[in-house]
Amino acid sequence: MVKAIIDIDEHSNRVFNIVKARYGLRDKSEAIELVAEIYEEQILEPELKPEYEKKINRILKKGKFIKVDNFAKRYGLE
Repeated sequence: MVKAIIDIDEHSNRVFNIVKARYGLRDKSEAIELVAEIYEEQILEPELKPEYEKKINRILKKGKFIKVDNFAKRYGLE
């Protein structure tokens, strides 16, 4: 774990205190970790890598799909 001393303004401090209280966290470090995790999921993750987009488009063009009306019945899940 990395230890850091940071300077934040009063507003940011209040925001981290609210996050800490809302999620029942022990300290502001956990609040900062949670905010970073949420940022990563919502801002950084949604963009697909260009190679993956090409792969998906190639698969979609081939059209090798099975149409399934009732997935659970077909695969014995009922």
